[in-house]
Amino acid sequence: MKRFISILAAASVMLAAAAGASAKDRSEVLKVYNWSSYIDLTVIPEFEQWYFEQTGEKVEVIYQLFDVNEAMLSKIEKGHEDYDVVCPSDYIIERMLNTGLLLPLDFAALEETGTENYISNNRSPYIEKMFSQINPEIDANDYSVAYMWGTTGIIYNTDKVKAEDAATWNVLRNPDYAGTILIKDAPRDVYGPVLIYLRQEQLRNGEVTLQELMSDSSDGSIADVEAFLMEAKPGVCGFEADLGKEQMTKERALISLNWSGDAVWAIEEAAAVGVNLDYVVPEEGSTVWFDGWVIPKYAKNVKAATYFIDFMCRPDIAIRNMEETGYVSANGAIEVLESQIDESYPAVDLSYFFGDDADSVHVNPVLYPDLAVIERCALEHDWGNDTEKLLSMWQNVKGSKASMTTYFIILAVAAAIAAYFIWNSVRKNARRRQNRGRSRR
Repeated sequence: MKRFISILAAASVMLAAAAGASAKDRSEVLKVYNWSSYIDLTVIPEFEQWYFEQTGEKVEVIYQLFDVNEAMLSKIEKGHEDYDVVCPSDYIIERMLNTGLLLPLDFAALEETGTENYISNNRSPYIEKMFSQINPEIDANDYSVAYMWGTTGIIYNTDKVKAEDAATWNVLRNPDYAGTILIKDAPRDVYGPVLIYLRQEQLRNGEVTLQELMSDSSDGSIADVEAFLMEAKPGVCGFEADLGKEQMTKERALISLNWSGDAVWAIEEAAAVGVNLDYVVPEEGSTVWFDGWVIPKYAKNVKAATYFIDFMCRPDIAIRNMEETGYVSANGAIEVLESQIDESYPAVDLSYFFGDDADSVHVNPVLYPDLAVIERCALEHDWGNDTEKLLSMWQNVKGSKASMTTYFIILAVAAAIAAYFIWNSVRKNARRRQNRGRSRR
């Protein structure tokens, strides 16, 4: 029922958007395309009022939702949809940048009205550095602004899983936890960490860097990752898209390869029912991910789009969006840091994110990892034409080479079904014979 209501609500939003866009001049309409449940919706009418105060012009936000990066990209790439602001993930930002689908951010409109440039003023040095690695020839910071970010790691049940076991990616194939492991159904987020684990010797010897591994789509590396996952598969109780964190809170699973944002939710929900969970980025290293605001090539209201992105970078708005969604804002403003201070947590070094003065601050380390953790993490990259190889490997892992237990269960079920049909057929034939006998008498 909830899913039906969500779909109905999304459909209503799209219908309203279509009607609004057709009824008004596009200079008075801002079309925003974002993930579901990824913003505090009350900031949208506030933006409309703020935009009028800054420019003296009216604008109506038409807010639409997507749930798959590639579906969003296809609408822009093939359908030339005129969305003004979109929030894709890092590898899609890279793909759009490489294919000329993004417009550069131009702050001239802000300067004309004296509006503060929250984008530049509050950009984290870490975010700026990571975005500069997206494309060595084109600075992604000139075309995109990070919105939310996080890490990929392991959620684990602290009462039933040893901390030292959870601190390595090898826990995914640890026989002690067979049948209790969940893996996120996200091939990019699984491939990178596993490859980092498998290439530990080369990393230690300086033969390869973390960032180079994130661009490694060679047949040999794909085969190695597939072999690891095939070895882990008999102990995996499921590949999940969104329900893993809930399964962890109910102790239906003890280990989950997952994202830090989901980990925070799971840890809080589990604590409320007496289940103890924690989250760790394994010692071998992992990946960081980002979602960010961009202005697509076919945007019709670039001015309002620039103001919208600027407004989203205002510290108070960033804090509200962070609190509403449960994800971590990529905003580097000191106000954002201060909103997260909690003396009950140990001190961590966030100088990489907020500057030198944040080298010992008490915040949730799941949300904001210590510098030592970040130094062993790397940004994922788009594979371009090699993406199909990644997806093919993933389908092989999920859909083939089932364990002997799986085959036994399948055969047992098939035998039971066959026995039922045989018994049912015999019973029907007996009844037909009885009926024919009665009709003759």
